[in-house]
Amino acid sequence: MRAFSNSGICIMADSKDRRRYSSLVVDGVEKAAARSMLYAVGFTEEDFSKPQIGIASLGSNLTPCNMHINDLAESAVMGADEAGGKPVTFNTITVSDGISMGSPGMRYSLVSREVIADSIETVVGAEGFDGFVAIGGCDKNMPGCAMAIARLDRPAVFVYGGTIQMGEQRRDIISVFEAVGQHAAGTIDDAKLKEIESTAIPGPGSCGGMYTANTMASAIEAMGLSLPNSSAQEAVSNNKRADSYAAGEAVVKLVEAGIKPSDILSRESFENAITVTIALEGSTNAVLHLLAIAHAARIPLTIDDFTRIGKRVPVLADMRPAGQYAMSELIEIGGIQPLMKTLLGEGLLHGDCLTVTGKTLAENLADVAPYPDGQKVIRPMADPIKKDSHLVILRGNLAPDGAVAKITGHEGLAFTGSARCFAGEEAALAAILDGTVVAGDVVVVRYEGPRGGPGMREMLSPTSAIMGRGLSQDVALITDGRFSGGSHGFVIGHITPEAFDGGPIALLEDGDEITIDAESNTISVKLSDDELKARQAKWEKPAPYTDRGILAKYARLVSSASQGAVTDSD
Repeated sequence: MRAFSNSGICIMADSKDRRRYSSLVVDGVEKAAARSMLYAVGFTEEDFSKPQIGIASLGSNLTPCNMHINDLAESAVMGADEAGGKPVTFNTITVSDGISMGSPGMRYSLVSREVIADSIETVVGAEGFDGFVAIGGCDKNMPGCAMAIARLDRPAVFVYGGTIQMGEQRRDIISVFEAVGQHAAGTIDDAKLKEIESTAIPGPGSCGGMYTANTMASAIEAMGLSLPNSSAQEAVSNNKRADSYAAGEAVVKLVEAGIKPSDILSRESFENAITVTIALEGSTNAVLHLLAIAHAARIPLTIDDFTRIGKRVPVLADMRPAGQYAMSELIEIGGIQPLMKTLLGEGLLHGDCLTVTGKTLAENLADVAPYPDGQKVIRPMADPIKKDSHLVILRGNLAPDGAVAKITGHEGLAFTGSARCFAGEEAALAAILDGTVVAGDVVVVRYEGPRGGPGMREMLSPTSAIMGRGLSQDVALITDGRFSGGSHGFVIGHITPEAFDGGPIALLEDGDEITIDAESNTISVKLSDDELKARQAKWEKPAPYTDRGILAKYARLVSSASQGAVTDSD
């Protein structure tokens, strides 16, 4: 049994209930060997009567996003310990999208989401933790942790590692990618490029706009899996340390109250996550990741749900990459909580969804103050940036199973141009930088899907090069790969079926006329069905990128992007 009060979780449970999993590992004469091993890592006899709390840290000095996370894990340990749990720390991997972007290494980025989920599930399951805290920073950390939380279905809290502070002259990592295009266009010289690259990243934290990390942290908070404001705190701050401590404390209370992720995750909580993602003008990667988390939670969610919800939810956040402001500036005015309260007041959120506080979403928001007068980061409902979603699901003879566009309104709502086709990102980037790509082109980057890439690389380098060369209003880019949250412009990704599976994108030829229409939600090529069938008959499946190792394994197992690119599909 469990009960709730206005102050949140009320404690229940006898010792066995509190130690549902760890008791199977350490109780009884026959488990003497397990206890012996644990004495060696610091357990006392008293600790065996406490719920064991795993603290999953994704800390490493591999990337600024994660370089501070082991310190946050120590705060979570303190919180769990002082709440009466026995914390046990372990690490798992991260990879840096910003470092691997535009290289063969980017093929491992989406794969890392699966590795993170698998490894957390493996450790928590093997060691019999009664609950756990997962702390992540770089893009794939958030969905990987959330997928593990959903699969394991034992009390858990996610902690976002926090956003980076802005660099000099309000620069961030996207400033550097776009500077590469400016350099190619001759608008900046070597010295300026060097100055930008050396001043854009001032220290720890995830990339500073409403890119994928901040988008997914916000979505997970809206979903109820992290504490209020966890998504809107700077990485280097007392607030973030306090959030980590509170998460350790909270997960012990969740164990005592018997509250599991399946009590929190529901179709309605995913609708809340989608709604907040749209209002924040979040990354297209949210479509891929929310589908994957829902799959892990066994909750039916499809790409069409984004269209349904998007018809009634406006874009309110004027944030990078398409807008002006950084996450640190949203933090200054109160983070996403006042936005969520506004959306709740408009009937756009499900306020009765339970959260990891033990309270409902509406209860969490009850005392949240509105944004200060005069702030410019979040628009009022009466004056949105866009009256409906920027995440547009397109279909047509080029994408029978769907594609995802990020249409903010800055690009216009339709584009028609001539296909200029490339097998892979590197060839497309070279053609953009050397001037081969010109106004009126639709750059087609194919064989970059989940199976064909493999790994569905992000196209931040080519989209940034298009921006840097001043072609953002005159060139579109379509791909069966995906986009960084930092990409903007007329870009369409996640085209399914992908080229490696013989999808229509594989059949395009230079000069084919392509039309993208965000009002009718279509993407099509001006070819007859007979012509497409004739090209299909002549198409030959290329050899896989590799036939061994994790990329080959991933390519064999992964589902379509329209299903979340998961590796445990039926």
